[in-house]
Amino acid sequence: MDFQDLIGALDRLDYSKMHNNDFLLTWEKSDDELQTVFTVADILRKMRDHNISSRLFDSGLAISVFRDNSTRTRFSFASACNLLGLTVQDFDEGKSQVAHGETIRETSNMISFMADVIGIRDDMYIGKGNTYMRSVASYVQEGYTEGVLEQRPTLVNLQCDIDHPTQSMADLLHLIHYFGGIDQLKGKKIAMSWAYSPSYGKPLSVPQGIIGLMTRMGMEVALAHPEGYDLMSDVEEVARKNAKISGGKFIKTHSMQEAFSDADIVYPKSWAPYAAMEKRTRMYGEGDFDGIKSLEKELLAENARHSKWECTEEMMKLTKDGKALYLHCLPADISGVSCRQGEVAASVFDRYRVPLYKEAGYKPYIIAAMIFLSKVKSPAKTLESLISAQIKRFKG
Repeated sequence: MDFQDLIGALDRLDYSKMHNNDFLLTWEKSDDELQTVFTVADILRKMRDHNISSRLFDSGLAISVFRDNSTRTRFSFASACNLLGLTVQDFDEGKSQVAHGETIRETSNMISFMADVIGIRDDMYIGKGNTYMRSVASYVQEGYTEGVLEQRPTLVNLQCDIDHPTQSMADLLHLIHYFGGIDQLKGKKIAMSWAYSPSYGKPLSVPQGIIGLMTRMGMEVALAHPEGYDLMSDVEEVARKNAKISGGKFIKTHSMQEAFSDADIVYPKSWAPYAAMEKRTRMYGEGDFDGIKSLEKELLAENARHSKWECTEEMMKLTKDGKALYLHCLPADISGVSCRQGEVAASVFDRYRVPLYKEAGYKPYIIAAMIFLSKVKSPAKTLESLISAQIKRFKG
């Protein structure tokens, strides 16, 4: 599609509620709003391909708050903000007054005086991450209402304990382009499967994000995991309701083979059991760090009982025509490469390495689109103006 086709598609969508709004969970957004993010992401990507500047801001600050390690999402957020003309400042709680007892209310306002966006990753503890994000959102709104802040920063969820919206939407945009359109996804089967990892405590938000989003596309979503490795029941209920509305399917199984059978797409990814993550959160709140270490040993031993849950060449042969698209949020635990045995065989990963990297490459544009739509009341007109101006991004 050319620029006019994309902007025309944008004009047919209702995105009015996205202005001055945050992006925290995909299932809080309408179908039109999700489609709007994809369309703006494609326009921004096309602008960069044509060397057209998309600098919406002449100045401004984007605050990144990462309470867990990150490579792709951290740099995707920085890339997205830079694409729109914002400067990124990392907020390191260990080097701030938070270490001296500064409250969330005070911190939220103090970092926001000239900030246009705050991106937060807080995925380690059940019941904490999304709650923290909503606290920050309420306090910056309070600061704006009371006249402390000249503008109200947009909050973007860069992964919490419930959802990883920038990841799942980047994954979905990858599928849209791979299969030739969002309408081509209806009826496609995706296997969201647990896979063995020699590490402990991987968040639940990636598989939850996938089942919460892909079920809206009319897809058949098969969630597979060993007994006891359950996700949040509330999110599973969201997936069931989505599938019913979209005409898709949501099924659960304790067999990786069943999930992979005739699948068009596979997403083998390790995660920790919900019950164990709840227990760890409770121990953390009680300061029981010895208990957390003991729990870690128990979970590693439990993981080892399911080491055959691996995406091998034999497993891939079960998929549709033996050619399912392999997805992963990265980094994957690659058997014989990053670990002795892990989520995926080296030969499978290597065969899909280029598509995987392209999958990750959609994330900066997804994040940029989320920010753009929150800040701009008339995105179609603004994008037309930026495209017409033909300001070169690179003037070499």
